[in-house]
Amino acid sequence: MSFTSVPILDLALARDPQTKPQFLADLRHALMEVGFLYLKNVGIPAELWDQVISEGKAFFDIPKEEKLKIEMKNAPSFLGYSQLSAEITAGKIDHREQIDLSTEHPVPAPGAPLYENLLAPNQWPSESVLPRFRSVYTEYMRRMGTISLEFISLIAEAIDLPSDAFARYFDADQQHKLKIVKYPDVSELKLGDGIEGQGVGPHKDSMLSSYLLQASNHRGLQVQNMQGSWIDCPPVDGTLVVAIGQGMEALTQGVCASTTHRVLSPAAGAGARFSIPFFQGVRASTTFEELEEVGVGEVPEVVRLQRQKVLEANGGRLDDVEFTFRKGGVAKTLGEATLRNRVKSHPDVGERWYPEILKDIREQQTREAAVAAAQKKGSSTAAPAKGEGVDVSTQAQAVEAH
Repeated sequence: MSFTSVPILDLALARDPQTKPQFLADLRHALMEVGFLYLKNVGIPAELWDQVISEGKAFFDIPKEEKLKIEMKNAPSFLGYSQLSAEITAGKIDHREQIDLSTEHPVPAPGAPLYENLLAPNQWPSESVLPRFRSVYTEYMRRMGTISLEFISLIAEAIDLPSDAFARYFDADQQHKLKIVKYPDVSELKLGDGIEGQGVGPHKDSMLSSYLLQASNHRGLQVQNMQGSWIDCPPVDGTLVVAIGQGMEALTQGVCASTTHRVLSPAAGAGARFSIPFFQGVRASTTFEELEEVGVGEVPEVVRLQRQKVLEANGGRLDDVEFTFRKGGVAKTLGEATLRNRVKSHPDVGERWYPEILKDIREQQTREAAVAAAQKKGSSTAAPAKGEGVDVSTQAQAVEAH
């Protein structure tokens, strides 16, 4: 029987030698059977947590003209403000308003790879309207970067790898990303009675791990179990929701499960849902060949067999999103793949800064649509040509949304 709830783990237990073995056993269970977990006692001071939530909500109340000054399409970094319904997941519009931030980096030097445009300073709201916003979020991202690296080492230990098994995939000044998201309720969206809004469509996170602070008491986040049922992941005070990404599943030969999840828009009259996900970054120059170096021959056989038993006990794996994190296509590095996906998700930014990439993506989508239509008609000659089909931008899909 697949999971019917998401487990809660206490990070404080991992920091005590007496209780760490049990924590690692519980973590292995969560990694193999769920792919999601709540994490409490992460070490964020309560005062900072409260400030992160209050400043995040306050952002959406500043005048629209102030938000448009830092609109995402102003810069090639894909950092900044996105208006309501400006992003696409699984080919459909997501009904959310948001701002994207990251741990800050200088503008890349001339001649740097194009994907290094993603490394950049943030577009911050003016201190005249939000005087504490920048300092609060800079400190929160700094602390979350440290926590995410600690947790990745615990994942390695939980599946009997050395604690530094994944260290090679991080820069010394690794970029991590964060979103502050507002999901209006269905009545504000004016979708009509009985219509279920897509806050974010079904997807899997991209890289290794992500950490969601649910900043209001709304349900909406749902996780899909192996039987295809949607399991609620409601807010739990004092916790972060941890999602395992497709990159971690690939690195561990499928031992760590990357699980499909979605966000439903709040019901009419429920008010807006607020969400603050933090996405652990990975070295952008990492090639897909490098991603195969951990895993093959390294995850102990006894651990792989344990995961296989979990799958067999549940009749195999069933979910609504294909696992597509694999080598191939036009991108050779995670940076290239991530840039292509950002263009796909934010075509308005792509039109302004990356028209050639956007053109290529649209041509590919046209080919894929033609193949799908032909296959639906039962055509025996509709197989994709070599090199076509799902490209590597989908493999490293940075949907980055909860």
